[in-house]
Amino acid sequence: MDGIHDMGGMHGFGKVEPEPDEPVFHAAWEARCFALNRAMGYTGVWTIDQGRASREELRPDIYLASSYYKKWELGLERLVVALGLAGADEIDAGHALRPGKALPRKLAAAEVPKTLTRGSFARPAPAPARFKPGDRVRTRNIHPTTHTRLPRYARGKVGTVEALRGCHVFPDTVAIGKGEHPQWLYTVLFAGRELWGESAEPSLTVSIEAFEPYLEPA
Repeated sequence: MDGIHDMGGMHGFGKVEPEPDEPVFHAAWEARCFALNRAMGYTGVWTIDQGRASREELRPDIYLASSYYKKWELGLERLVVALGLAGADEIDAGHALRPGKALPRKLAAAEVPKTLTRGSFARPAPAPARFKPGDRVRTRNIHPTTHTRLPRYARGKVGTVEALRGCHVFPDTVAIGKGEHPQWLYTVLFAGRELWGESAEPSLTVSIEAFEPYLEPA
């Protein structure tokens, strides 16, 4: 979707200034928020891409005014309400008002370390890869209203396939509950001037990971 989260190439946000000796969490609630997201992810009620989409769909004013873990917390609220695991009134109350729904699986203490390990998203290929390293490709100019991994600044641009990264779960469909639909994933290299115009630094190149449905022969 063309949301405020897709900031690549946008002006006015200033430079990135890393915080010296930045702690993992700045407050106890951030650690709790991280734990809640990991625990709910383990239950299998939603996928990682559904989690990303829940944050992308925040209103621009809320998204820009929220810290990293505040976005996580708001996205978590959206998902538990949307999937009927809690009501908006229960979120407001801060406690359950009705009996909870059963989850596909529960997180036992012995399995907590598993929540910190990301699973594999590789899948068997449904067909041979359409492109190979060295092929010139053009990204499609798409503007879906739902989750996509093709950044806005790289749409409708010509680049070169640099590498084939295997076949993986397709985020665009799994994020909206329409199945994994495994797709080939490529690294595509672009000249900076192809993306940013003649004023871009001549030696600049940018590479992105692009799924096959995003690409067509150039």
